[in-house]
Amino acid sequence: MTQPRTRRDVFRLAGLSAAGLALAACGVQGQKQAPPKPDAVKDFWSKQKKNGKVVFANWPEYMPPDQAPLKKFQQATGISYEYKEVIQENAEFFGKSEPVLRAGQSLGYDIVVMTNGVQLQKMIQLGYVVPLDHSQLPNFAANAGEKYKQRSYDPGNQYTVPYTSGITGIAYNTDHVKEDITSIKALFDPKYKGRIGMMSDAQEIGNFGMFALGIDPEKSTQADWEKAGELLKKQRDDGLVRKYYDQSYIDAVSKGDVWVTMAWSGDVFQRQLAGEPVKFVVPEEGGTIWTDNMLIPKGAANPVDALMLMDYLYQPAVAAELEEYIQFISPVPAVKDILQQKAATLKGEDKETLETMVGSPLIFPSEADYAKLRSYRTLTTAEEQIFNRVFQSITQA
Repeated sequence: MTQPRTRRDVFRLAGLSAAGLALAACGVQGQKQAPPKPDAVKDFWSKQKKNGKVVFANWPEYMPPDQAPLKKFQQATGISYEYKEVIQENAEFFGKSEPVLRAGQSLGYDIVVMTNGVQLQKMIQLGYVVPLDHSQLPNFAANAGEKYKQRSYDPGNQYTVPYTSGITGIAYNTDHVKEDITSIKALFDPKYKGRIGMMSDAQEIGNFGMFALGIDPEKSTQADWEKAGELLKKQRDDGLVRKYYDQSYIDAVSKGDVWVTMAWSGDVFQRQLAGEPVKFVVPEEGGTIWTDNMLIPKGAANPVDALMLMDYLYQPAVAAELEEYIQFISPVPAVKDILQQKAATLKGEDKETLETMVGSPLIFPSEADYAKLRSYRTLTTAEEQIFNRVFQSITQA
């Protein structure tokens, strides 16, 4: 049964972290990948066969400790598995993987989970990701929510399918903030001077600067970044921001070091389960939705087996089992009803915990919340440098 616990203590998002920017600044060798041609995709998959094994590379705390979903997959298909929690940060993982893939060698993994952002974009552009054969993904077609079939970073899910998602919004400490916060304006309100937390990640803070100006980050231009940068610079220079945070923001808002902060939904939900005085909201101007995605890296030894596992995880009962442990946002809408039905059979703390999950907009966002959510702007290598100049100059000054 789900129990409150600490989320992985690493910087979760791809974004333009310092390591990622260093890679971008140095440049990545390789040819930019053209969209896959249907005939080429069909030809590739026609030559592949089931081998009876799959190696799955994922983040920590993204699979129940007993690995029950994977064990059931093995029983159902006869495919053995190796599960490795080797991804701690997207830029670091990409930095280690890129030279191997560029040399035409295999990473040794058949499935890799990466967050949408700079590094995933580079993986696709450089031809390091195998185009998917959707004829072998019937569960994805039948059970994935429509919102998870419309990813701007991978139109048509040509290369990826979602594993789980989360939201960047606002958290506030209800012991110190008695009003209901609904607007991003709270992050710029002088009455919270010195008690405001902002994220240090360039894409995260850039998105919120643009939301505050009524700009859609996915459609933004350099002029928009400059305007958002000026707004965020004024926020900093006026002394409103206590600190630019990584994962540590959640401790700061829980303890009351900051009263209002940018926040990630899953972190706040965990603290709510633990009874801490934090509330999460998607501001009316907008919030960011990010997705951790499954992909098959080029050179994978067992692509058919990988595709079978990816599709297996889209069975609603399996997705519900994962969701009960992961506690972020499942790409399978039917999970909510399954967990609701299970909660009705439980008692005591287990029942209360699962009912809290089912009723939480952090786990199952409303349609109104989804309508306010945007992803990150897809950036070229040249645009990354401009984006970095505008936003990292604020957080690292």
